[in-house]
Amino acid sequence: MLAASSGQMVGLCFPRRSPSPLLSPRRRLLPRRPAARPRGGLPRWRCSSAASPPPPSADSALEHPLRRKCSPLLESVLLPGGSDLNVHEWKAVPDIWRTAAEKYPDLVAVIDPYHEPPTEWTYTQLEQEILDFSQGLRAIGVAPDEKLALFADNSCRWLVADQGIMATGAINVVRGTRSSDEELFQIYTHSESIAVVVDSPQFFNRLAESFISRINARFIVLLWGDKSCIDSKAVKDIPLYDYKDMTKLGRESRNTLLLSGHQGQQEVFETIAPEDVATLIYTSGTSGMPKGVMLTHRNLLHQIKNLWDIVPAEPGDRFVSMLPPWHAYERAFEYFIFTYGIQQVYTTVKYLKEDLQRYQPQYIISVPRVYETLYSSIHRQISSSSAARKIIALSLIKISLLYMETKRIYEGTVLSNNPVQPSFIVYMVKWIWARFIATFLWPLHNLAKILVYKKIHSAIGISKAGISGGGSLPMNVDKFFEAIGIKVQNGYGLTETSPVVAARRPFCNVLGTVGPPVKHTEIKVFDIETGDVLPDGSKGIVKIKGPQVMKGYYKNPSATNEALDQEGWFNTGDIGWIAPRHTVGPSQKCGGMLVLEGRAKDTIVLSTGENVEPAEIEEAASRSNLINQIVVIGQDQRRLGAIVVPNSDEVLAEAKRKSLVDENGEVAKDKVINMLYDELRTWTAHCSFRIGPIMIVDEPFTIDNGLMTPTMKTRRDKVTAKYQTEIEALFKAGGASRRIDIDRRTHGTASGASHRPPQLGVQGLKQRRLRWRMDRSGCSRTPALANSNSMDTFLRSSDGRKTGSGRTGTRSKPDSVEFNQSKRAKEIDADPSLSPSRTRSPGPAPIKSPYAASRV
Repeated sequence: MLAASSGQMVGLCFPRRSPSPLLSPRRRLLPRRPAARPRGGLPRWRCSSAASPPPPSADSALEHPLRRKCSPLLESVLLPGGSDLNVHEWKAVPDIWRTAAEKYPDLVAVIDPYHEPPTEWTYTQLEQEILDFSQGLRAIGVAPDEKLALFADNSCRWLVADQGIMATGAINVVRGTRSSDEELFQIYTHSESIAVVVDSPQFFNRLAESFISRINARFIVLLWGDKSCIDSKAVKDIPLYDYKDMTKLGRESRNTLLLSGHQGQQEVFETIAPEDVATLIYTSGTSGMPKGVMLTHRNLLHQIKNLWDIVPAEPGDRFVSMLPPWHAYERAFEYFIFTYGIQQVYTTVKYLKEDLQRYQPQYIISVPRVYETLYSSIHRQISSSSAARKIIALSLIKISLLYMETKRIYEGTVLSNNPVQPSFIVYMVKWIWARFIATFLWPLHNLAKILVYKKIHSAIGISKAGISGGGSLPMNVDKFFEAIGIKVQNGYGLTETSPVVAARRPFCNVLGTVGPPVKHTEIKVFDIETGDVLPDGSKGIVKIKGPQVMKGYYKNPSATNEALDQEGWFNTGDIGWIAPRHTVGPSQKCGGMLVLEGRAKDTIVLSTGENVEPAEIEEAASRSNLINQIVVIGQDQRRLGAIVVPNSDEVLAEAKRKSLVDENGEVAKDKVINMLYDELRTWTAHCSFRIGPIMIVDEPFTIDNGLMTPTMKTRRDKVTAKYQTEIEALFKAGGASRRIDIDRRTHGTASGASHRPPQLGVQGLKQRRLRWRMDRSGCSRTPALANSNSMDTFLRSSDGRKTGSGRTGTRSKPDSVEFNQSKRAKEIDADPSLSPSRTRSPGPAPIKSPYAASRV
C-alpha cells in the first residue's frame, strides 16, 4: 500500500513480473497491469514477502539519506505529501507520460519492428519502462544535474533512456552512432559526462580503443544486444549493464524503497524545476570550439504545448520516424505527438518506402531531401510508363500546377514583399480573371486526382501532411506536392530555440514562407549594420525571442553573450524578411509570415539537413601549396562544392614533377582538375565532410574587388553572389556528370567565343585563365539519416535500381553556360537514377571542429 505523510518517505513495492508473453513473432508486449492506480503513475501493488532482495548499490545508498530529484507529476508518489498537480500540469518533460498513460492507456504508443526483439508498447507499458529505467539509474548512483552521454540511434529504447535520464534530474548529452569517435570523445569530455549509454555491442566495440579507453566512465549501459558480444578488454573495471539489467534493477529498487520507508530510512526527493537543464545538444561555431546548447525543461515544454497548431493530430494517428533522435527537430515533435495519443513507428532509410505503404501514416517528419527524393521517384515512375500515359500524366500535372497558381491569387496567398497595398479595383480584376481560369481548369484537376494522384497517394501513404524542416524546401518540389494534393508544411528553427520558432499552418500553407511564429514567440528583422528594427518587407538579420530560447552555451559565456542580448533576443544568423500585412489583394493572407533568403553565418545547411562549418575544411585545404584561396559552397545542395583560386606557379611546377606536361610545355585541363581535386582530398581527409564538385576561377579574392574585408577575411556572400550562375551550373553538372565549359575572361558562356585548345601552357596558368571540366561525383559525410542506405537510394523501382538522386532546383538553365551532353549525360536526363550517388567519407583522423550545428 502507499503511505504518505509529512516527513515520511513514500515507497512502493512491485511483485516479480511473469515472463512477457509474445503476441506475435515480431513484437513483444509487456503484461497489462490493473487499471486502478494512484496519482503519480504507479499501480497499487501489494508488498510481497518473496520480493527480490535489494541490489547492493541501493542498500549502500540508503545507509545515508541522499537528496534526489524526480519528475513532479510522473513520480509524484516519491514526494512527501504527493503532488498537487493535475494531470495536465507539467513542470518537467517526463510529466507528459503520466498524462498520456492516463488518457490513452491501451493505445499503442510505439512500434519498433527492426530491432531485436521487435517491440510494441502501449502508453501504459511505455510509462512503466521509463519509470523502471529511471529508478535503475538512481540505484546505481546517478545524481541530479550529472551528465550522462547517450550515444545511440532512434529506437523505442532510446526514448526510454532519454526520458529515464531526465526523470532522475540528470542531463543527457546526445549524439548518434554515425558521428566520428573523436567527435564523440570531445563531446563526452567537454560535457563532463560521468557515464555513457551506447546503442549496441557493435557500436561499443567500434569505440573500444579510440573512445572507451580514453574516458573516465562510472558505468556503461547497453541498450540493444547481448553483453557477451562486448570486447571485455575495453570494459576493464567499468560496470556494464544492459537494458534488461537497468529495468530489473529499477523494479527491485522500488521494492527496497517501500521496505526502507517502513524501517524509517528514506531518501528525500525534490521536484525537477522548469528552469533545470534537461539536455545538452552540441553545435559548432565559426571558431571551431564546441558549443553545448543547454535546453531546459521549460524550453522543451513550450514546444510540446504549442506544436498542435502546426500538426492538429488526433488520438490514433500514426507518425513515421526516421530522423536521428538527437536532432532537436525530431526530438521536439516526438515528445509532442505522445501527448495526443499518436502512434510512433520507427523506421530506417532502407525501409522507408516499404513502411510508408505498410503503415499508411497520417504524418511524416523529415528533411527536404526526403521530399525531393519522393518527387524524383514519382517523375521517374511516370517517365517509365508508356508514351500515352506519360503524356497524359505530365499534361494533367501541368494543368494542376496552373490551377493552383490561379487559386492562390483569389485565396490571397501570393507571396510579396511590397509594402504598398494594391488597388482594390486592380485586385478585383485579377480576382475575377483568376476565378474564371480556375473554374475552367477545375474539372481537369479533378480528373487528374482520379487518374494520377490517387495512385501516388496510395504509394506514398501520407494522408494528412508532411512536415519539412532542417533545410530549404525547393519551390518546384513544394508546388508539385501542393498540386497533387499532398500537403507539405515547411518550418524553421534552430537547436538554440528548441527548435521550432515558425511553421506553416495547415489552414494557410503559404508557399515560399516558413509560416508565422509559434505561440508566445516574437520574430523581428534587424538591420545588419545599424541594429535597428526594420519594417515588414525589408531584408535583414532575423532575431527570436520567446520561452523556447536556450539557457545558454555550456561553459561558453562569451558565445552566449554573442548570441543573446540583454533583452533576450537570440541572433539566428539568418537573413530574411517578414511579409507585409495587406487587408486586400493577392497577398492578404501572407502578412506576418517569415521568409528566409540565406545565412549571415558561414554555416552551410545541406538539403539532407546536415550542417557544415566550412572554416575547418577551408583551413585544411589552404595548407596545400597548390591552392591560393578557397571558398566551400553547397547551401541547400545535397553535397559540398568549392570555388578554388589556384596557385598557378605551384600548379605548373607540380605538373612538371609528375610529368603531366606534354611536349609543348602544356598541361591538359583535366589533369589540372584531377591534381587539385587530389590535393583537396588529401588535405581534408580528416574533416567530417568531403568536397564534391570544384570550380576554378582566375580572379583572386582581394580588398579592391570587394571579395575580402579590410581585415583580410573572405566575404563569402559576395563571392557566392558574383559566381551565382556558375555555382548553379556546377551543381547541376556535378549531379548529372555533365561537362561544363566556362570562359572566365567574359564571365559568361564559352559558346560562340574563340575556344583555346584544351591545353594549359605556362602563360595560360600564369594568367589564370582556366577553363575547366568537372564530371566527378562529389561526396559528403553520410548524414545521420542515410549511412550505407543513402537517402538517394531509399526509394527503389521494382528492378532494384535507384529511383532518384540529384537535387532538382527551381531555376532554369543559366544562359551563360553551355552544356555539352554526351550520350551518358542524355541517358542520365532520361533516368536520373543513373546519376552517381554519394559515398561515405571515412574520416579516420581526429577532427578539430566536429560539432555539427543544427538548424531546423
